[in-house]
Amino acid sequence: MIKNLVQQIGNKTLEFFQACGQLSRLFANILAFSPKILRNRRLLFNQMEHIGVNSLPLVIIIAIFTGAVAAWQAAYQLKGLAPLSFLGTATSRAIITELGPVLTGIIIAGRVGASIAAEIGSMKVTEQIDALETMGISPVRFLAVPRFYASIIMMPILIIFADIIAVFGAFIVSNYFLGISFDVYFLSVKRFFLMSDLVFGMIKGVFFGGITALLGCQIGFNTEGGAEGVGLSTIKSFVLTSASILFLDYLLWSLIF
Repeated sequence: MIKNLVQQIGNKTLEFFQACGQLSRLFANILAFSPKILRNRRLLFNQMEHIGVNSLPLVIIIAIFTGAVAAWQAAYQLKGLAPLSFLGTATSRAIITELGPVLTGIIIAGRVGASIAAEIGSMKVTEQIDALETMGISPVRFLAVPRFYASIIMMPILIIFADIIAVFGAFIVSNYFLGISFDVYFLSVKRFFLMSDLVFGMIKGVFFGGITALLGCQIGFNTEGGAEGVGLSTIKSFVLTSASILFLDYLLWSLIF
């Protein structure tokens, strides 16, 4: 029993490092084809629309309720410890540095990362990727590169929208339910606002966008087993991407502080 357990742990460890190697090779190939991205700018713009513009309504809805919940939670935490005039500071810094980037990243992981894996996986099981290679077209250049760069471009932009909407969502709760005026709330936001917080959130967005596209493409390229395999790849992409975003969030905080 112990022997089987050790063997399973060893096999999983080998699979993990093999997957990391495949992901690194895909990233290296994307970088190698990067100088040709302008030739495929139509593909890039299409992916930017899909990842950014089409995701905006969902991001706005999530951001409104994120800000509202953050206001209630901050008010509860400040009760008896500090005046509610600091509510703008507490909510805005939490949203800009943490809630906005992470929740937006997970939303995009569910909507975009899973769709990338499903789309490329469908092409893999129907042998469309083999057809591209037969015609001398690199699947990495044609499929992965536009999605990767569109993701790292649009994710920070979506995070900015999410931050703004979430801060106003927190203000709505603060104003209508907690009796904090517009001037008091936004004066608190302005007094303690740091541009470095916003920049740090956008840097997170670049990493989150990159890992979302990389994992989606890698899982899609390795899809097997027909329609069932495509479904499994979709779930796998969302789970791994969400976990990777949380890990990167912790890692980036550790490196800075």
